[in-house]
Amino acid sequence: MSSELRFLLNDREIRTSEVGAADTLLDFLRIDRRLIGTKEGCAEGDCGACTVLVGRLTDTGLIYEPINACIRFLASCHGCHIVTVEHLRGPDGGLHPIQKAMVEHHGSQCGFCTPGIVMSLYALWMRDPDASVARIEQALQGNLCRCTGYEPIIKAAQAAGQAGGQAQDALAVERETVTEALRAMRGQRIELRKGDQRAIIPADADDLAAVLEQDPKATLVAGATDVGLWVTKFLRDVSPAVFIGHLMKGVETRDGEIRLGAGVTYSEAAPLIAEHIPAAHDYWLRIGGWQVRNMGTIGANIANGSPIGDTPPLLIALGARIVLRKGQARREVALQDFFIDYGKQDRAPGEFVEEIAIPIRRDARVAAYKISKRRDSDITSVAAGFCLDVEGDTITSARVAFGGMAATPKRAARAEAALTGQPFAAETFEAAARAVAGDFQPLSDWRASAEYRSTVAANLFRRFWLEHSEQGLPVRLTHAVEA
Repeated sequence: MSSELRFLLNDREIRTSEVGAADTLLDFLRIDRRLIGTKEGCAEGDCGACTVLVGRLTDTGLIYEPINACIRFLASCHGCHIVTVEHLRGPDGGLHPIQKAMVEHHGSQCGFCTPGIVMSLYALWMRDPDASVARIEQALQGNLCRCTGYEPIIKAAQAAGQAGGQAQDALAVERETVTEALRAMRGQRIELRKGDQRAIIPADADDLAAVLEQDPKATLVAGATDVGLWVTKFLRDVSPAVFIGHLMKGVETRDGEIRLGAGVTYSEAAPLIAEHIPAAHDYWLRIGGWQVRNMGTIGANIANGSPIGDTPPLLIALGARIVLRKGQARREVALQDFFIDYGKQDRAPGEFVEEIAIPIRRDARVAAYKISKRRDSDITSVAAGFCLDVEGDTITSARVAFGGMAATPKRAARAEAALTGQPFAAETFEAAARAVAGDFQPLSDWRASAEYRSTVAANLFRRFWLEHSEQGLPVRLTHAVEA
């Protein structure tokens, strides 16, 4: 066990023991280190002004991803390489190719958003120098620019890619040294204190189980895309906090299922979703922005029990199950049974979600829909997952689940009954659209009115029919962004 937080910040190692459960990376950068190129805008992971890169070790080596520093807790940076805009430089020590392209293509006006945009494009530039416009737009989902407009920014991204220079970039040249430095930081539990604040970083999943047996009421923090707002917006006390975003990273397919460790992020799961559940690929890329998908974990999206969580409706429709662990004991629960009521899940004190099992339904007709006020990086008003088995012209089984329509993610039992055993025809889906009104009594809030939600839920049955009826529609209703 250690009481020292260690990570790399640009070109130096940071060691500190004075770390509270609620200390954010952004405050550390701006206040403690005076690295003020990283801005604070929304303080909720939405605008991207605080974007930095985090380098972390994976089974495939060292990777760098853009994340939101405003909701990233400092304690979760143990064993990582944090890269801010101050670390960027060209081969001659001047402007980096991304920065130079932004200047030459007039990609900045007021400039407040610019450092964050540069960092997102920097990550893309290293990963995909020849990125298409669609891929560049995807990389910028989590970066808001209110005065320049995105066309010159996209042109700058293309120009920087064409300029090359990745092999001479500092992160490429330093990769081996950084890898060895991060590897030396692994392997033991970290316990930190600052006043009466406690932050705990377990060494592995077994250690996590032991920590929660000792302190079952501790706050679990994975990607912090939700818990971060508890601190920045609601000023909640989250101590003692147990940081688990580095744990439970297993990803595999076996026995006709995708098996995901609870700590797998949306970005890490995306290739498997694209391969095995292609109908959900577009939906998956609309969960937050790139920064949020690099932080948020599927296990935490389930465990927090939010009625508007993005993954549960799709996973319930597919018949997913979760593995819950307490100490050395494990039990398996159907995901639809995990959600009991608003803020209440079938999880005992000290128990945590360890794994998610998702059946691969290649022969089923699957769809996932997210309705929100803007297409990208927005909170969900209504989400839906569909999984129908059709033999000949008959629907033999139907699983349809909604989020945003009730106190928990929930199946639409009456609508399912209206579909099951009926012809795969427009009239059947019209009947289901009428029946779904009896499944839910949605509330009105700032995201959407009850009437709007009910209308949308009914219309999604009609949309599913149009997309799967093979009538040669002149428009394409699904359009997955390039991965």
